[in-house]
Amino acid sequence: MNARLVAIIIFCFVLSACKSSDDKQVQASPALLNDSLFPTYTLFSVESPEEIFFLEEDAQRFAEKAVHEKNVLQKNIKGLVKAIFNHSDRGMLYRNSANTTANTTFNNRAANCLSLSIMTYALAEHVGLDATFYEVDIPEYWTRRDGYSLLNGHINLRISLPKESTVAAVGGTWADVDFDPQMLRNYFPRNSVSRNVIISMYYNNKGADALVANRYTRAYSYFRAAATLSPELQQSWVNLGVLYRMVDAYEQSEMAYKHALSLDGENLTAWENLSILYSYQDREEEARKITQMVESRRKNNPFYHYILGEQELEAGNVHLAILHYERGLRLDSARHEILFGLAKAFHELGDVSETQRYLERAVRHSPNDQEKRRYSSKLATLASS
Repeated sequence: MNARLVAIIIFCFVLSACKSSDDKQVQASPALLNDSLFPTYTLFSVESPEEIFFLEEDAQRFAEKAVHEKNVLQKNIKGLVKAIFNHSDRGMLYRNSANTTANTTFNNRAANCLSLSIMTYALAEHVGLDATFYEVDIPEYWTRRDGYSLLNGHINLRISLPKESTVAAVGGTWADVDFDPQMLRNYFPRNSVSRNVIISMYYNNKGADALVANRYTRAYSYFRAAATLSPELQQSWVNLGVLYRMVDAYEQSEMAYKHALSLDGENLTAWENLSILYSYQDREEEARKITQMVESRRKNNPFYHYILGEQELEAGNVHLAILHYERGLRLDSARHEILFGLAKAFHELGDVSETQRYLERAVRHSPNDQEKRRYSSKLATLASS
């Protein structure tokens, strides 16, 4: 089994989340956090909460101007939200791998949903508004990066006027902010999460970046910080389990996965990674039983077939990739990611007609102008070649 076909849990875009069990308080155990495996982890400091939410004067003035407009005795919440979305010439851009602090996100004008939400929270807080983070409970969704399968979680937030405020609201007393509009339209259930949990999610994202870059000690520093700050967040323990396995600490890895499952026995990512671990240990029967259970639970999820297609395509198994993409497309014929996957596969086979057909469908089903421009650009390149 390919050592890199693992599922790390990150929080970004239209992405799926495993539920965090805020009601199950546990302590980060020394047995689960094995510092001896990464003795120099303290050399890699993590951003403090203050650094994560810090805003320079330009960002502060931007928020003040947007929310107050002409009258400091009124606060225009929707005006602030509109200004955030229009912050650059093309608006705020989604970038899956951009895990940045609030101030860096403001200056770069592009990030993933977690970083954009952190920036929005900081801007709202600066002008005296309340902001609440929410974890959105949507179906499992993966992306591929440098040979890794990344299970993505999704975050949005609500900005509101404080209950005891003496300032009048313009255009409403609250506004939901989601950097993927499809999430709000689909009315997926969501659960409020604390600021500390959001910080831990940020640490998990940074740890995933480090792990993908093979910087294991830095990854441990971030995953450790996430698990210590919010030990109830199962994602941290799954990610630690992946990291432990990458350095051949199999017993430690199994302990981390099983701890995550003690917090949520329905965490399919933890089960999947446990199966991978058992395969590495030649515990094939245990691995097979888990794999069968996971596959039976995921068989009706189009994104499961999509990520299998992505993995096969990367491995050079183009015809197998097409089979997986087509299974996903039968479950959801309008998913632009799957349509683009098929376009990539047929391009590998040199079939220009099918490549163009699927690219055109991907353009039609693009969820936003950013994706539409990306697919249209590939269509133009194909036409000129």
